[in-house]
Amino acid sequence: MPRKTAADFDQELLILFDAYVHGGIDRRGFLERAQKFAVGGMTASMLLAALSPDFAAAQVVPKDDKRIHTETLSYASPQGSGTMKGYLAMPAKPAGKLPGVLVVHENRGLNPHIEDIARRLALDNFVAFAPDALTPLGGYPGDEDKARSLFGQLDQAKTREDFMMAAAVLRERPECSGKYGAVGFCYGGGVVHMLSTRLPDLAAGVPFYGNLPAPADAARVKTPLQIHFAGVDERINAAWPAYEAALKAAGAPYTAYQYAGTQHGFNNDTTPRFDAAAARTAWERTVAFFNQHLRS
Repeated sequence: MPRKTAADFDQELLILFDAYVHGGIDRRGFLERAQKFAVGGMTASMLLAALSPDFAAAQVVPKDDKRIHTETLSYASPQGSGTMKGYLAMPAKPAGKLPGVLVVHENRGLNPHIEDIARRLALDNFVAFAPDALTPLGGYPGDEDKARSLFGQLDQAKTREDFMMAAAVLRERPECSGKYGAVGFCYGGGVVHMLSTRLPDLAAGVPFYGNLPAPADAARVKTPLQIHFAGVDERINAAWPAYEAALKAAGAPYTAYQYAGTQHGFNNDTTPRFDAAAARTAWERTVAFFNQHLRS
């Protein structure tokens, strides 16, 4: 059976699912409101399952791919949550020191999809490090609903410091050239924006459909940014005109792309919101951007 795409679902249902994923409504609320879309033998629970991630089907780089080396690292975050963990991926036989890329997950912690993203970057000849913000709560629990619930319990001020420290850990890795960038998705896109206002040595930032900082923060952005937006994503896109104006006023270096007709999460190939054409273009742009700014 072919995998479903966003076109197989009513737009109102997709917006409802987005609200559920981001905490606007709970599971019960989603199921109650999704019931009207449950036709042709479908139930609301079946719709939720169809919209949810399928990690195995979407894996691009296997965990045991011999071309890469992966390991779980622990690192100290004294201003944050204490001891944190993250997933490191790099070429198995690197030719000299390589640039680093910090990979920042969505609001579910370090799930298999984000580990796969890190492995993809390793094949593109980067040292990729993907921290797990859920470490202080036991790490990613293997269940997306549980992960979202745990995520709401994090102290976000400490979590921001955990990602700041992760950037330093990556930069100081012996395999890393010292030049590093960051890519993030949804919540992680917001983290990349935050890092761009706080880390003057962040050499490149690529936020995918992430929450934007306050316009006043744009004056602190020195990092070249490549920003990716979904076409149908009012929750994120509404804040862009004000932030873009602030970036322009500050002379901050940025390029922004919006992909017509795509949904929030279009780069995540584990769910029906994935848009293969837009994701391919966005990822090619991402890797080229990192090559441009991190290898010079």
